[in-house]
Amino acid sequence: MTDATTLLVGPFNRVEGDLEIRLEVADGRVRAAYANSPLFRGFEMILQGKGPMDALTITPRICGICSISQSMAAAHALADLAQVSPAPEGAKVAQLLHMVENVSDHLMHFNLFFMPDFARPIYSDRPWFDRAVTRFTALKGSALKRATEARTQLMHIVGLLGGKWPHTLAIQPGGVTYAPTARDKVRIGADLAAFRSYLEEVVFGAPLEAFVDLTQIEQLSGWSSGDLALFLSISDDLSLDTSGIGAGKYLSFGAYPLPSGPLFQRGILCDGVAGLLDQRDIVEEIPSSWMLGADAHPSQGMTMPDEDMREDAYSWCKAPRLGGVPHETGALARQAIDGHPLAVALAREGSVRARVVGRLLELARSQIEMERLLASINVREPFMRQVKLPKEGAGVGMVEAARGALGHWIKVENGLISSYQIIAPTTWNFSPRDRHGVPGPLEAALVGASVRAGEDTPVSVQHIVRSFDPCMVCTVH
Repeated sequence: MTDATTLLVGPFNRVEGDLEIRLEVADGRVRAAYANSPLFRGFEMILQGKGPMDALTITPRICGICSISQSMAAAHALADLAQVSPAPEGAKVAQLLHMVENVSDHLMHFNLFFMPDFARPIYSDRPWFDRAVTRFTALKGSALKRATEARTQLMHIVGLLGGKWPHTLAIQPGGVTYAPTARDKVRIGADLAAFRSYLEEVVFGAPLEAFVDLTQIEQLSGWSSGDLALFLSISDDLSLDTSGIGAGKYLSFGAYPLPSGPLFQRGILCDGVAGLLDQRDIVEEIPSSWMLGADAHPSQGMTMPDEDMREDAYSWCKAPRLGGVPHETGALARQAIDGHPLAVALAREGSVRARVVGRLLELARSQIEMERLLASINVREPFMRQVKLPKEGAGVGMVEAARGALGHWIKVENGLISSYQIIAPTTWNFSPRDRHGVPGPLEAALVGASVRAGEDTPVSVQHIVRSFDPCMVCTVH
C-alpha cells in the first residue's frame, strides 16, 4: 500500500454554507476524511438575555431554507417550557406548513443540488449522459423549469397560511395565527392536486401509490418512468448502491407530531434493529471542535468558541452522540424508522442510492399525508390557545427538518433566556471525531470513495456529500 497523500476539498458549490473536507488518499481511495464546518455563527450566544418569545423571531434566521423547521422547534420548546399543547387544529396547520417546506426542500435537492453533477463532462462517455445533460444541466436543464414552477405553486400554501416565507411568525406555542376557512381548504387542495400531478408526470412517471407500494430493493430495477428511472439507471452504471456506505445507525425525533402521535415515528435503528430514543442520552462532545468547556447534554451545554482554534481540533461543529454513538439522520432514517419496508431495506444498504431513493420515497409519502391532513382540518374549531410562559424553567423542542433531527433546548431564568442550545441535522451528519476518535456519519461514509488521477475535487466524494444534503449554515450556532 502506498503512503497516503492529503487532499483538501472545498468550498463545495451547490451546498448551503461553507464546507471543507480534508481527505487522506492512498491507492486511489479515501483512507480517512475530516469534515470541517469553517463558519461560526453564534446564534446560541445571540439568544442569551433575550425574552423567550424572541426565539420565534431569531432562530428562523439561522437558515432561509429550513426556517419553518426552526420555527417549529422553537415553538415546541416554548410550549414545553409552558407545559401546554397547541390547539389541535392549529397543530394540524403548523404541521402542514412544515411538510410543505420539507417537501419543497426534497424537490429542490434532487433537481438543483444532486442531479446536476451527472451532467459533468467527466461522464461524457456514459450511455445516459446526453439525457442527464438535457434534463439537469445547471440553469439550463429542462427539469429545472418544471420543478421550480411546481415548487412555486406548492409554496402558495405557505403564503396563505403563514403570511410569508421564509421566517414566518405564524407558528406559535399555542397554535397558529391564521385560521383557514372552507374556501382556503379548497384553494390548498387545488395546490396539492397540482403538485401531485407534477410528481406523477415528471418525477415518478406513475401514480405515487405505485412507488409507495414497493417493498423490496429488487423492485427498483423494474422502474422505467420519470426522472426516478434516469437516476436509477445512473446509479446502476456508477454502482451508487455501494458508494458512501454508512455505519448503519439512524435516528429520528419523529416527524409532524399531532394529538394522535407523529405521522412518521420516533426512534432509532441500529444495524437493522429498531429501538426507543431517549433524548437524555444525547451528549455533544467537543474534543475535535474549536469549542471551550466540556462534553454535555444540550440542556447543560454551552457555546464558548475557542478563538485560538487549538491545533488538535479541526471544526467549529460539535460532535453530537446518542448513547456515545454517532447516528445518521435524514429522510432515509425517518422512513426506515417509520417502518416502510423499502426504506428499511435501503437503510441496511446505507449508500448514496439509498439516501436519494429514501428522500424520493418520503416525497411521495408526504404528498399523500398532506392530502389526508388537509381533509382532517376542522375550520369551525379554534386554531390558537393562550399560552403564558413561566419566569423560570426549561423546555425542549424536537422536530424533523428535511435533512433530519433538529432539537432546541431552552432554559429561562428571571424571565430571560439563560441558555439556548441547538443541534441541527447537519451537526449530526457532518460532526467531527469524538473523544474516542470515532468519525461522524459523513466522515465514515467517505472512506473508500474513489479518487481519480488528477482530481482535486473528486466527483465520487461530491456524490456522497450531496447524498446527505448538507446545510452548513445550520451546523454551527
